[in-house]
Amino acid sequence: MTPHTLIVALGITVGVWLVAIVALYAFGKPRAARELVTLVPNLLRLFRGLMKDPRVPRRAKVLLALGAVWLASPIDLLPEFLPVIGPLDDAIVAAVVLRYLVNHTGRGVIEDHWQGQPETLDRVLRLFGRAELDRGVRR
Repeated sequence: MTPHTLIVALGITVGVWLVAIVALYAFGKPRAARELVTLVPNLLRLFRGLMKDPRVPRRAKVLLALGAVWLASPIDLLPEFLPVIGPLDDAIVAAVVLRYLVNHTGRGVIEDHWQGQPETLDRVLRLFGRAELDRGVRR
């Protein structure tokens, strides 16, 4: 894949993300739009913190690293330029990695590294059927 293709793919991804944010605002969902704006940076900080945390099993860290390499790789099962289904393989990989992390670290460890709104974390964890896991006091 050429650098030009990567730049175009990144531009399309950012464009879709911006359209989603504008659409949420237009449909009267400003809070959801703000959550979407901060979701990716918060997830990156979460994953970076989990990689450094000694409470996270080595196996989970290896899976997290493999997932990051998969997401960063220009080689995909489904090309990114395909509307809607292009990012599907990346989303599935991210979901599998996050579910594994939640199952093997517990909610408290995840909360320790989450820097976003607690409600956003609840939504993300609910997507993976683990919202009830280790409901502890948020630090």
